[in-house]
Amino acid sequence: MKLLPILLIILYAVAMWLLSAWRLRQQLTENSTPLEDPRLAAALDRLGRAMGIGRVKAHVYEIKPVNGLAAPDGRVFLTRGFLDQLDAGRVTEAELASVIAHELGHVTHGHARRRMMDFAGQNLVRMVLATTFGRFIPFVGPWIAGLVASALAARLSREDEYEADAFAAALMVKAGFGTEPQKALLSRLDKLTGMSGRPVAWLASHPPIPRRIAAIEALERRWKLPVA
Repeated sequence: MKLLPILLIILYAVAMWLLSAWRLRQQLTENSTPLEDPRLAAALDRLGRAMGIGRVKAHVYEIKPVNGLAAPDGRVFLTRGFLDQLDAGRVTEAELASVIAHELGHVTHGHARRRMMDFAGQNLVRMVLATTFGRFIPFVGPWIAGLVASALAARLSREDEYEADAFAAALMVKAGFGTEPQKALLSRLDKLTGMSGRPVAWLASHPPIPRRIAAIEALERRWKLPVA
């Protein structure tokens, strides 16, 4: 019985995550189409061969923001905004291949499923801290608890991004693209997405761009690849 409140919180968090994932899946299905752009056909073929499968399947999510997405059901997406950048000549086919490779990294590592358990754990941490801090700081305590839980979630998200970057780097090398398209796109990503201002580092869901590029170059040195 003592554990019942904790179990209920975990079950509630898992149920909320599953509901959110279902809503996202419905939204993506209703607002996306298969990626059949002939300019990207060769890149999808090369990625697929490198993975030992047929052509990689991707979808276009019909929204303007520049982004890539890995859905909990394993589908990968480029937004229409990214394809608009390709139309304008501001990104290349190889750079978009690196985005798809990154999202495939999220799928391969099971990050969406792992986040479900992390989400449940974060809610438990938030409850315990809110209860503890609330005894000593009645009004500020719950806010502090929420901040700590958010910082924990952000740290886990940043670790996922590094893993997906590493997967993408390896796949891009194996597919014959090398890592230069990946690094080149990352170096311009803030400008492309309009994200000039970023949150406090320990609350950011993505690592700083220079650190992501440095991590890729560290992999290059480990693999004994030339670093530009």
